Amino acid sequence: MAVVAAAVCPHPPIIVPELASGAAPELEPLRAACRTALDALSSATSIVVVGSGPASATYAADAGGSFGPYGAPDVRIGSGPRVLPLSLTVGGWLLEQSKSAELPRSYLAVPTGETPGRCLEIGHELAAGNERIGLLVMGDGSARRSDHAPVHLHPRAEIFDTTVAKAFQDVDLDVLAALDPDLAAVLQAAGRAPWQVLAGALAGTTLDADLLYDAAPYGVGYFVASFT
Repeated sequence: MAVVAAAVCPHPPIIVPELASGAAPELEPLRAACRTALDALSSATSIVVVGSGPASATYAADAGGSFGPYGAPDVRIGSGPRVLPLSLTVGGWLLEQSKSAELPRSYLAVPTGETPGRCLEIGHELAAGNERIGLLVMGDGSARRSDHAPVHLHPRAEIFDTTVAKAFQDVDLDVLAALDPDLAAVLQAAGRAPWQVLAGALAGTTLDADLLYDAAPYGVGYFVASFT
């Protein structure tokens, strides 16, 4: 079995305290859940960070990412050019806060609109080797969970996120694989493609799951799950 552990985390920029301002204490339970999930990746020999991006791309461990566009130009990761999309930048930043920080890593961006079939194939490819891989899968739920959400409330947003959260808790890979990309796009659920990569990567494994966080504090669904 190549994938020995996995973690699911969201990627809102405000998870970085320098960006959260007065809301920083409110998000500490989310950060703590992410640290717990990422610490569990330390059983792996290397980590692949998977997140959505504008195009398919792989990046080396030193790839750079910056929170400058979000108001914190002094907060960045990596020594290389600042090429990482937001999801992978947050993933790299979270790794730096965890016990898994010293493990070799790479980054994989999956197009937001990638087909479910191709996402599953990518997951199978990640799990095909003999190396003990840990996956850090970045993705937000629907951005339409409340009237105060980034986009106005959608009546199907909460049930979509509830379905995803239960699939994580139950390790129901079939449910994740069957998520409708068109509905996810309407609901602005940025995690759909990365979650389906996870479904492909975990196929045939016997990992247990722990859903550590499930809330929509700002009208966006945030999940943290640990698979060990």
